[in-house]
Amino acid sequence: MGISILGMGSYVPGQVLTNDDFTRFVETNDEWIRTRTGITERRMAGWEPTWYMGKQAALRAIEAAGTDPAEIGLVISCTATSDFNTPSMASVIQHETGAVNAAAFDINAACSGFVYATDVARRFLETDDSLKYVLVVANEALSRFVDFTDRASCILFGDGAAAAVIEKSDKLYSSALCSDGSGAGLLCSRSLKVAPEVAQESDFEDPFPDMPLHKLYQNGKEVYKFAVQALPRSFELAAEKINITKDDIDWFIPHQANIRIIETAAKKLGAPMEKFIVTLDHYGNTSSASIPLALCEAIDKGMIKRGQKLALIGFGAGLTYGGIIFEY
Repeated sequence: MGISILGMGSYVPGQVLTNDDFTRFVETNDEWIRTRTGITERRMAGWEPTWYMGKQAALRAIEAAGTDPAEIGLVISCTATSDFNTPSMASVIQHETGAVNAAAFDINAACSGFVYATDVARRFLETDDSLKYVLVVANEALSRFVDFTDRASCILFGDGAAAAVIEKSDKLYSSALCSDGSGAGLLCSRSLKVAPEVAQESDFEDPFPDMPLHKLYQNGKEVYKFAVQALPRSFELAAEKINITKDDIDWFIPHQANIRIIETAAKKLGAPMEKFIVTLDHYGNTSSASIPLALCEAIDKGMIKRGQKLALIGFGAGLTYGGIIFEY
C-alpha cells in the first residue's frame, strides 16, 4: 500500500537573516558562508512559537487538500524544537486546526523527522481501515537553540514549517528508516546535565560530557562524513525493496543541510544535480521542515507533477537517516 499527498502547505516567518547580518556578531562574511554552505539567507521565528508556524502550514495544507478537518484521524508533528515538554505540538495543532476527531502525537527524529513521520502515517493508514486522512506537520524554531557565538554552526539554521494531508492509495511506495546512536553526541542539544561530582558519587558516567546545555552543538567534520554516506544509502535501501534505480526517479528531495553534502550525495548516487530540489539558499537548514518545505515549493512552482516518482532522503541528529520513494 502506498500514499497519496492530497495537499501541502508551508509557512516561514517574515524576519530574514542574511549572511551579511552575521558580520555584526561573528567573524565571517557572505562569500565565506555561500561558498561553504550554499546559504544566502534564512528565516527567524522571533516571537512565533513552533506550534504557531505548524498551525499555519497545516491550515494551508488542509485548504489545498480540500478536506474537512473533522475527517482527519491522526495528527503527527515532527519537531526537535517543541515549545513544551508536554503537551505535544501535535495536540496543540490538532485543536487549532479543528481536527476534532484526530489522535495526536509528536516524533523527534530531528532532520529525518518528515521521512519518519510520513512512513508512520502510511503504516497507520495501512492497518486502520477507519482512518481516512493523516496530517503530518514539520515545524521547527532552531534559532532558539543555536549558539550565535559559534560561527561554524550558527550560520546554518533557520525556522519554518510545512505540512501534508495524506491518504492511502495503491501507488508505488517504499521506505527505509535507520539510526546509528553511536553518533548521538555529534549533533545535539541537551536540557539536563549532571554535575561531574554527582555523577562520580552515583557511579554515573555521562556519555556526552562535551554536549552543551540548551545550545545546539555540531561536530561539523564528523556529521559531514556521516551525511555524505547516509543520504545515498537512504535511497539505496528503499530502492532495493522495490527493484528500482536512480534512473527511475524524477526528483530527489534531500535534507537541506549543506550544498556540498547534496552535491557529494548526488555524485555517489550517479544522479545529476538537476534532479535534486534545492531550497537551502533561502531557507537554510530547517531540520525536519527542510524536506517538506522543498517539496511544497517545487509543487507550487509546477516542477513536481502528478505521476512522477519522488525520493525523499534525510539524515539528522540521532544519528538518524531514512528514505521514502513514492509516486506523487
